Amino acid sequence: MEKQPLPTDDDQTGTTEADVDCYAGAESQQGSSEPAARAGWNSKIEYFLAQVGFSVGLGNVWRFPYLCHQNGGGAFLLLYVLLMLLVGIPLFFLELAAGQAIRQGSIGVWTYISPRLSGIGYSSCVVCFFVALYYNVILAWSLFYLGNSFQYPLPWEQCPKEGNVTVNECEKSSPTSYFWYRKALDVTDSIDETGSFNTYIVCCLLAAWTIVCLGMFKGIKSSVKVMYFSSIFPYVVLFCFLVRGLLLDGASEGIAYMFYPKLEIWADIQVWRQAATQVFFALGLGFGSIIAYSSYNPKNNNCHRDAFTVSTINFLTSVLATLVVFAVLGFRAKEKVTACVVSNMKELTEQFRGGFVDSALMPSFEYSNPSSVAAEDYSAWFKQHGHMVPGNLTECDLEKEMQKGVEGTGLAFIAFTEAMSLLPGSPFWSALFFLMLLNLGLSTMFGTMEGILAPLTDRFKTLANNKTKLTIFSCIVGFFIGLLFTQRCGNYFVMMFDDYSATLPLIIVVVFETFSVSWLYGADRFLDDIEGMLGWRPSVVYKYLWKYICLLAMLGLLGATTIRMFIRRPTYVAWNESMGSEETLQYPGWALAVLAALIIFAMMPVPLGLIHAVLKDRMKKAARDSEIGQYSIVSTDEKCDTPMTDMSELDQRNGTASSF
Repeated sequence: MEKQPLPTDDDQTGTTEADVDCYAGAESQQGSSEPAARAGWNSKIEYFLAQVGFSVGLGNVWRFPYLCHQNGGGAFLLLYVLLMLLVGIPLFFLELAAGQAIRQGSIGVWTYISPRLSGIGYSSCVVCFFVALYYNVILAWSLFYLGNSFQYPLPWEQCPKEGNVTVNECEKSSPTSYFWYRKALDVTDSIDETGSFNTYIVCCLLAAWTIVCLGMFKGIKSSVKVMYFSSIFPYVVLFCFLVRGLLLDGASEGIAYMFYPKLEIWADIQVWRQAATQVFFALGLGFGSIIAYSSYNPKNNNCHRDAFTVSTINFLTSVLATLVVFAVLGFRAKEKVTACVVSNMKELTEQFRGGFVDSALMPSFEYSNPSSVAAEDYSAWFKQHGHMVPGNLTECDLEKEMQKGVEGTGLAFIAFTEAMSLLPGSPFWSALFFLMLLNLGLSTMFGTMEGILAPLTDRFKTLANNKTKLTIFSCIVGFFIGLLFTQRCGNYFVMMFDDYSATLPLIIVVVFETFSVSWLYGADRFLDDIEGMLGWRPSVVYKYLWKYICLLAMLGLLGATTIRMFIRRPTYVAWNESMGSEETLQYPGWALAVLAALIIFAMMPVPLGLIHAVLKDRMKKAARDSEIGQYSIVSTDEKCDTPMTDMSELDQRNGTASSF
């Protein structure tokens, strides 16, 4: 028996009476069907802004540059592009096509393919909720810094004083580190020390959730209006920073360090793991947001072109952000090295005048004016004579300063903040930067929330009829649970959620997605459905990419991530107040239990959905058997196939038909 393709618009509008009984069966199998009048995008621009806004997030600004910095510069870019072409874009295309064809959220899509796969959609919703909880806290931090940017001098430019004495913690670290850990977070020394709530961050978190709620109030109709600004404004800021950064002293050294290729890193399996993980998260695979946004498209939309366009924009944005980061951090490194040289030359001059240094050891360049000494000249002299000079002279090496890579909050709230404080008109650049972070985070938050709300409202009619109330309720719940992250130890919980609550569950979700489409539903059949939508058939290459390359790559990433978690005890970076520095600590036992519970809770819907569907099938079979014992059934060759019927039922029917 031939399997039916995905439903087309004509099929939905031109249903005959004979087909009604068949589709009624499918409707009862799915629980609730797609609403008759589904919302749609007003224009293709709106759709692009939404997809690009969701996929281009904070990770493009503070994660990708760090990975590029640590893993071979240009060589990492080549590896990233390779994995993007072989794994990222095919999976992105798969999710776009599935959402556009079935026109439902993640729960509806996988339930439509087979009720036994419904748990995949629910797992995506749970992970989206976990991510939304801590992601909005980062927006709260950005709001806090944005509010503190409208003053001169900036509060993180200089160490505060108690009387006439500089605060010891700040003196041991730096003004920006002190402001971040003590003024913004007021962080504890470890995750075991809870501490009180941070009032300022609580207020900023409330403001962040209020903005998200107002933006999502009327679904995509209201959120897309915000995205006209939130998706475009970050590019304006990045270009402004790029132009300003290229004019800074040290920018060329920073960019040269970025693009210098180190091809030997390709032999390191951890670099492949990090590149694959970045491709995975950069495109937002597994969240369900891609499926939700594409479900609002018309059936004939060219989702194949969209996959390449959005992925290319995402990659170019990462490169643009990396150029900006390296230009500015190159300037910061040059400033630090220059200050180091000046300090050391002053100390050397004093020791020479005091008779502690032999004249033969003194440098040949002009050292009477320390600010005019080139860092290269000093470095060359230090390597030759530095170890023979008494005192605490340091090397002041520009390359080593550039090697001190920072990522995540450390890049945004410490390193980049310090660099901006050195610029003329620093409050303006600071306000611009944190407003950019806020908008980057907002567009991603809208997509994340859509990955929660769209599947639930598609699946449950009661929620669909009360979508505004559901949005408000979700934001209120998110705020109150998010208070966990506003405690003095909240930063450590943000790190825990960011590192572990989403990574493993999302990889498992995408493994199930790829396997169910390419093997259970059938890659050829899926390509047939896409051909019916687009009017042309995508290359057969996708069949082999989905069935083998993508699936094996995701299984390899899953295995590497799992093994790494077990052979290396999870750690986090804590702030030691007495030392005024960061230190790496291991998570305590109770934190590991919480970590494991997050992963298990996120994945539980997958087996539960399977068990529920199996039990439901058995109950139906038992009911049919009892009816057969009471009534005489007239056999007929006509079968009633619903679109994308459960694969197990189709196999049983095919076997029965062939026996006849």
